[in-house]
Amino acid sequence: MPEHLSTRTATARPAGDAPRARAAGRGPRARLVGAALGLLLIAGCSSGPTPVPVPSPAPEVAAACADLVKALPAKVLDAERRETSPKSPLTAAYGDPPIEMTCGVTPPAGMAEAQSQCFEVNGVGWFAKQVENGFIFTTIGRSLYFEVAVPAKYAPQANALTDVSDAVHRFDKLVTPCT
Repeated sequence: MPEHLSTRTATARPAGDAPRARAAGRGPRARLVGAALGLLLIAGCSSGPTPVPVPSPAPEVAAACADLVKALPAKVLDAERRETSPKSPLTAAYGDPPIEMTCGVTPPAGMAEAQSQCFEVNGVGWFAKQVENGFIFTTIGRSLYFEVAVPAKYAPQANALTDVSDAVHRFDKLVTPCT
């Protein structure tokens, strides 16, 4: 049995024999060291930039995508926006595990026959592809292909689309509505 789960009882001390001398030595310096260790633990838990592959669209697509990505909200599914690596005006990420967003991607396989599989969230058509650990959603029927990869942790993953639909409406022109 591990010692911290041991059933042994501690030896009782008389009321006046509390370990005050040692506790007195744990004053401001010990608290400062404890606070510094706490900050290190918090800093050690931050993930830093998340790697997101950057597409290579035509210059006019890249310019339109930069506007769309810039207009994305500060939070998606209550997850804070975070840095991507490499830095790019075509990508964004939120939370941990990261919800990754990429504009200017190529249409995913199966999308050509997907018009019947199109579903709308707040007036934006999406093509959904289930992957090993979540879903990848790609805009459908719009001038730009904007992709949102949402890990299973955020189920139901399609809820992330409600947070980005305003930016898509403003910066990704509708070509063919979902049918």
